[in-house]
Amino acid sequence: MASQNTKIKFPLWHYLNQPLFNANTKLIWNPQRFALLWRIQLLERCLVKHCDAKGHHQS
Repeated sequence: MASQNTKIKFPLWHYLNQPLFNANTKLIWNPQRFALLWRIQLLERCLVKHCDAKGHHQS
């Protein structure tokens, strides 16, 4: 089981690798805002994976 004291650190690599010239995504300059949005997206991805794991089982 995972430790209860687990803390997600700042996603520096993801922040530095934002697409600069992509018209579909907006560049986020504020590191605090980027970290907040990144954590929300991480939670959404985790929930999707968790739901997919409980999906249809083969017999």
